[in-house]
Amino acid sequence: MHEDLKKIEAVLEEKVRPALHAHGGEIQIDHLADGVLYVKLLGQCAGCPSADLTNETLVEAEVVKALPELVNKVVVVQTVSDELWEQAKRLLRDHHL
Repeated sequence: MHEDLKKIEAVLEEKVRPALHAHGGEIQIDHLADGVLYVKLLGQCAGCPSADLTNETLVEAEVVKALPELVNKVVVVQTVSDELWEQAKRLLRDHHL
């Protein structure tokens, strides 16, 4: 499995990250299971209204095209960044909610 993730990382680095970085975003592999790649969109891409479109037209398109023997679908795992959690806690503390 480790070699499979290295192959996926190479595709992300070459084909996906440059476009995400241009918009202040990033991508991280969560895990791969049964041909489904689970990823986290980070930075400006996390929670973006266009995240699903980005996943379908960029991430999934590039990874499946390059590695159809490994990946047939890409799913975005929704997360909240540590930075956002800290902001929320500060707001709650500061406003005594």
